[in-house]
Amino acid sequence: MTVPAITLAPADAAELAELLGFLIDWIDTDRARLPASLRRFTGTSAYDTTALRTDLARFQFLLDGDEQPFLDTSD
Repeated sequence: MTVPAITLAPADAAELAELLGFLIDWIDTDRARLPASLRRFTGTSAYDTTALRTDLARFQFLLDGDEQPFLDTSD
């Protein structure tokens, strides 16, 4: 299966990376309430805030190469 190429304008990629960073910071600053909220939203505890944060950081890294949030998953 061939995957079509998808391109983003550099400014759009930078803006998306900033939004992902904002969400990562939000997760990091609201560890008391977000896990329960995410559990209610997803209906399962299989996908937690740590996994969400890691996914967001990985996507941010792919957009702008900022590996610090991706590598730092400590509490």
